[in-house]
Amino acid sequence: MSLKLYYHPLSSFCWKALIALYENDTRFEPVLVDLSNAAEREAFRKLWPIGKFPVLRDETREWMVPESSIIIEYLAQHYPGRIKLVPDDADLARQARMRDRFFDLNLQVPMQKITGDRLRPDGQKDAFGVKQARDQLRTACEMIEGEMASKQWAMGDAFTMADCAAAPALFYADKVMPLAGGFKNAAAYLQRLSARPSFARVLKEAEPYMAMFPSEDRK
Repeated sequence: MSLKLYYHPLSSFCWKALIALYENDTRFEPVLVDLSNAAEREAFRKLWPIGKFPVLRDETREWMVPESSIIIEYLAQHYPGRIKLVPDDADLARQARMRDRFFDLNLQVPMQKITGDRLRPDGQKDAFGVKQARDQLRTACEMIEGEMASKQWAMGDAFTMADCAAAPALFYADKVMPLAGGFKNAAAYLQRLSARPSFARVLKEAEPYMAMFPSEDRK
């Protein structure tokens, strides 16, 4: 198998890459890395010293590709399929990339701040940082609410890399700030994403690990 994806089944950014792979039935070998295992952690850091997921290794081209957005771009260029996750038109491609970054930076990052704080020991919580993250998350959801009032997918009718980013971002955002409480368009968009076969498969594969998610009552 030419492609290997180093990942963890709960990682939102890994979900993003997996959705892209599943959308086009791209053949790859999944390599689950347990960072709590010293040997696996050391081996992974030799591949990518930063130590963050996901990382794609192309054995045929002898190329290593970190970061979810770059992985999707790489797949679109070297392993294209019937679903054009990166539009051919330059202006549309730029808009898709902009939305991809929006979901990563304005939903994923504050969501991870909130959930990460739940894992901090008593006396080392960051209440102010969590409030800032919640405010950023709320602002982003308000923007998505307006954007998705009349669209099926982030770019309109076509499923793109922006939707690959939106799916895990909205799924986890919904866990820290339920969308049904005031963001009906965003919630409906998440439902459409969750019904998409590629994301449904990701969610199914993640089910055995969801108990590890740091919920509010595990602070």
